[in-house]
Amino acid sequence: MAVYIYVATSLDGFIAGPNGELDWLLEVPNPDQSDYGFAEFMSGIDAVVMGRNTFETVLSFGDWSYNKPVFVLSYVLQDVPVRLAGKAEILNGDVGALVSQLEERGYRNLYVDGGRVIQSFLEQDLVDEMIITRVPILLGGGIPLFGKSAGRLEFEHKNTVALNETLTKSHYTRVRSNGT
Repeated sequence: MAVYIYVATSLDGFIAGPNGELDWLLEVPNPDQSDYGFAEFMSGIDAVVMGRNTFETVLSFGDWSYNKPVFVLSYVLQDVPVRLAGKAEILNGDVGALVSQLEERGYRNLYVDGGRVIQSFLEQDLVDEMIITRVPILLGGGIPLFGKSAGRLEFEHKNTVALNETLTKSHYTRVRSNGT
């Protein structure tokens, strides 16, 4: 199973404002209406794992934009809206066990989204690749991409590209003790 993070962050390391605000992402000039490679990335993904807050934010956008199964990690939510039956599912428990469960169900490439969920996957050393796009703004506070880790995790820088003369997108792969 491969686990991927694909996320935008402010220069000071926040993925959302203090109350989950994402308005700063919409302020980035995008004259070509580019998705900056997101559709290409998603073409290699089997399923999405996100937290409740991220799920509720995505729901606020109106149209459901995922054509892959979405698994929402939540101890609070019991069900997804009826319109998302068969498209999203609520799960809870240890993320390591979750990965094993999803692998048994035939999923091979997971996209993980949401601050706490990303941090939980990193804490258990379950992340294989990270694609992080830096937005040139300092938010001064909010939801951090990285939290306290359980230890040192080394990643290899694969490449960095400039997007629209404004953003930088960097790709990293996990280096484990066996050299992979």
